[in-house]
Amino acid sequence: MIDITNVEYSYNNNIALTNINLHIDKGESIALLGPNGSGKSTLLKLINGILFPNKGEYKFEGTNITKKQLSNIKFSKLFHKKIGFIFQNSETQLFCANVYDEIAFGPRQMGMNETQVEKRVNDCLDLLEINELKYRQPYNLSGGEKKKVAIACVLSLNPDVITLDEPMNSLDPKTKRFLKNLIIKLNESGKTIICSTHDFEYVDGIFKRAIVFSNEHTIVRDDVYKNVLNDDNFLYEHNIK
Repeated sequence: MIDITNVEYSYNNNIALTNINLHIDKGESIALLGPNGSGKSTLLKLINGILFPNKGEYKFEGTNITKKQLSNIKFSKLFHKKIGFIFQNSETQLFCANVYDEIAFGPRQMGMNETQVEKRVNDCLDLLEINELKYRQPYNLSGGEKKKVAIACVLSLNPDVITLDEPMNSLDPKTKRFLKNLIIKLNESGKTIICSTHDFEYVDGIFKRAIVFSNEHTIVRDDVYKNVLNDDNFLYEHNIK
């Protein structure tokens, strides 16, 4: 599904990713681990077509994803329907007058009629257990409520791949448990999950595979998740734990 080959990326000559080679199959559940600033968020943005490699290539379902390719509106809509990004800061994703319109925005952009849109919105409200927020203004919501709304916005397009950047950040324990169970259910339903995280306590049981980044902005280990988490010497050596 995802193939990244010899990818490098820099922000104003500051290296963010170097020599990244990665293959991800449909239905995997993957944790991106590593110290802050090691490149995890940059990789997620690249996978979502927000950034593009300075060198190397990124292929999604066999198609090379480039700025030129995503300038094709038809292709861009299809691509963004298949892959969704839940940002670390939920507020960056929320801009509509109420929660209903937030969740409806994606389906409307895809050209769905209002009957289809309403069904998508209500299904997502039910799944995230936020029906009572339907007509609330997003900026008045709590951090956990904003996170659930942001997730609902992504799920409204029923993407095949769901990418999450530190999803447990600043959430209370109850919301973390809810989110953990939701991610597991989504993966069990066939969704590919790619998630950067430091919150080992609340993500236990979600992931099968771990990809570890170093301070040198490259992948230093690609292994079974439990093998990585049980290797304390490795985790301390790479400032992960």
